Amino acid sequence: MFRFASPLFLLLLFMVALVWFLKLRKKSAGHIKVSSLKGVEPISHSVMVTLSKFIPLFKIISLILLILALARPQWGDKKINVTTEGVNIILALDLSESMRALDFKKDKKIVTRLEAVKTVVREFIMKREGDRIGMVVFGSNAFTQFPLTRDYNTIAFILDRLKIGAAGPRTAIGDAIGISLKRLEDIQSKSNIIILLTDGKSNSGELSWQDATKIAAERKVKIYTIGVGTKGEAPFLVDGLFGKRYVYQKVDVDLDALKTIAKETQADFFEAGSWADL
Repeated sequence: MFRFASPLFLLLLFMVALVWFLKLRKKSAGHIKVSSLKGVEPISHSVMVTLSKFIPLFKIISLILLILALARPQWGDKKINVTTEGVNIILALDLSESMRALDFKKDKKIVTRLEAVKTVVREFIMKREGDRIGMVVFGSNAFTQFPLTRDYNTIAFILDRLKIGAAGPRTAIGDAIGISLKRLEDIQSKSNIIILLTDGKSNSGELSWQDATKIAAERKVKIYTIGVGTKGEAPFLVDGLFGKRYVYQKVDVDLDALKTIAKETQADFFEAGSWADL
């Protein structure tokens, strides 16, 4: 964006134009007619004499540039601070091996639990307005995938590239909550929530889910829990002697723990056994 910080100085340009006009008019009025000098040899001029003819023009140009400088021309971006109402949201996503279970259908196609979660979460992210969103992923360990931001496109880009087993095969729910609480401290907000999506039972990590829940309750952080997948056995695609085949395995999801986490932090628990529920 271009602008003059002191545009009133530009009025001086009209005065310069007026003076220049009057000077030219006066010079034109003062001409005297003389007889022709045809046949008279022209007198050669030195370089300095030739340049001296342009001195008045140089003076005018210098004066114009001086006036433009006084008007303070500026070019740049304008910074505007905008205050918006929103909440801090940490998405805690389970990447443990059990997320390979193939008990979800997307457009009549069977997909893994993680693929279902990624699609629904992506839609959720792109509908936010003003909320800051961060992402924590967990398996045997938990770590920050993305800090709090309003750059929803980048979050969605990284979400699409999450891989099962990237954080280990087991499930560290307590550590996931702990890391999420840590990320919520980065930027202050009146409202802070964690959305925990998992299909397992906490069986790894240094922090128990009970202790992590107490800390969240003390800090008034709500933890909305979502139990992903069907109960009991679920189909998995495994490598066999004659190629890939489906095998049903028991998935141990601790729904009671998820209900307790949500209740103690004054949030809600949801059971997502199908695409529609999720």
